[in-house]
Amino acid sequence: MRLDKYLSDMGAGTRSELKKEIRRSGASVDGAVVKDPGFSVQPSSHVVFRGSVVAYEEFVYYMLNKPAGIISASDDDREPTVVDLISEPKRRDLFPVGRLDRDTEGLLLITNDGALSHRLLSPKHHVDKVYYVRVSGILTDSDVDLFRDGLVLTDGLECLPADLEILSVSEDEYTSDAEITIREGKFHQVKRMFSSIGAEVIYLKRLSMGPLTLDPDLEPGEYRRLTSEELESLELQG
Repeated sequence: MRLDKYLSDMGAGTRSELKKEIRRSGASVDGAVVKDPGFSVQPSSHVVFRGSVVAYEEFVYYMLNKPAGIISASDDDREPTVVDLISEPKRRDLFPVGRLDRDTEGLLLITNDGALSHRLLSPKHHVDKVYYVRVSGILTDSDVDLFRDGLVLTDGLECLPADLEILSVSEDEYTSDAEITIREGKFHQVKRMFSSIGAEVIYLKRLSMGPLTLDPDLEPGEYRRLTSEELESLELQG
């Protein structure tokens, strides 16, 4: 691939900026200064730009603890996005795998691996997604049965069977805490499911998606690269 594309993919700058810097002797390949932005390089090439080694990665994977108030998108002209929270130099083709509502927190995978995203999101793979939820209302065992049997929402949408585990109930506050496991991801699905049984979601946080579990050490807005063990577990999906 071209040297300027290599560097752009790795988040070193825009193609126009990189072309200027390369022509000013800002880059070297395998120990030799290169002034041609179109110089052909390989992923295995030893590339140095502005004095720092730039190693090529075809795919990158970040675990993010999404905070409330941030939209799940790659870019937006008006508002910050989850990709904007990745503050280190990054690839320009990153995107979130699936979406969490603006006010929903928790686990979000950010990558540029489209094939993996498809495997995790495709309904035919039935990848478990676990959420912690607090609702206004008192959940009962009959609600657990309704979720297990598969809810039909007020608009006629048929949901796949879901697992509802009631964690606690507060009669005084008229709230319930629970974990719900779903195997699909339709628009506002969790909120709509609880709404169909007369419970309003007050707080929602995704805890896990397939084999990935949110790192408890990540504060809202923080992220890290996936570990080798997590990457290996993802390869087992599909």
